[in-house]
Amino acid sequence: MRAGEPHGGATARLAERLLGMRANREVIPPDPNHSVRWHEHDYPSPVARWNYHPEYEIHLIRKGSGKFIVGDYIGTFEAGHVSLVGSDLPHDWVSDLEPGEVLENRDVVIQFDGKWVELTAALVPEMAEVKPLLDQSARGLEFLGQTARNAALSMEAMGASTGLERLQHLMELFSTLVRAPQEERRYLADEWFRPQLDGQAAAVVDIVLEYVFSNHAGAIKMSDAAALVGMTEPTFSKYFKRATGQNFSDLIRKLRLAHARRLLERTDKAISDICYEVGFSNLSNFNRHFLNDAGETPRTYRQRLRNEL
Repeated sequence: MRAGEPHGGATARLAERLLGMRANREVIPPDPNHSVRWHEHDYPSPVARWNYHPEYEIHLIRKGSGKFIVGDYIGTFEAGHVSLVGSDLPHDWVSDLEPGEVLENRDVVIQFDGKWVELTAALVPEMAEVKPLLDQSARGLEFLGQTARNAALSMEAMGASTGLERLQHLMELFSTLVRAPQEERRYLADEWFRPQLDGQAAAVVDIVLEYVFSNHAGAIKMSDAAALVGMTEPTFSKYFKRATGQNFSDLIRKLRLAHARRLLERTDKAISDICYEVGFSNLSNFNRHFLNDAGETPRTYRQRLRNEL
């Protein structure tokens, strides 16, 4: 939960506030002193919400754990999570917080205009190596293993430097991501993901994500989600699919399965206990959905990960 409150009151107040605003895409202020924008922010924060913008974004989570959504992909994150989000691809990272908890400087974010890369490559041909990476980021990319660790070091070094030294660390970062081996990069959103974001879509989706992420292991009703944003169920269902590229029920299923994968990876809990903890009502249904999503059963998934250690 974002603000450490029970979902009913907190989410209703959020809905009232956001629906009174026009939720345009996020506007990234340019940095006149640097080629790209580097900044850090806390969580919760006004900028930490479902948003999209034309700039490309390299994102580092420094602390905490939680759930994230990029396009129609839902996963879990831990400290050290590094991702590259393409132009106008919606995204959000939601930390698991204790009541009243604030994670100071949770995020390091680097944002830059694709045109800058193109113009630079026209003068510095070596920069053309970055273009295929940006094309791949249309789906969003998560970086793993040593690639993520090296990328995090370069991102932190950028924040502690200026001028040519900062530019040097940026080039190191680009080189690290461009040369990431296939086993250390993961595509996120589906290739055909095409959201239709109108003026208030980002605000509506943010309200719904607040409700769903806070209650994913419990009873989640479309009627409650629709009521939060002042829509009938049929209208909400069509609106949500158009804005996110997936059905409301698919969002819930993906979130529960992402949480299940984390528990299978991080704990020794029985699979039957995990099934009910993440919100499935029976084991056979859980196994079937997990197999369809991961291509293997929960038992095989856990065993494979342990064999790889």
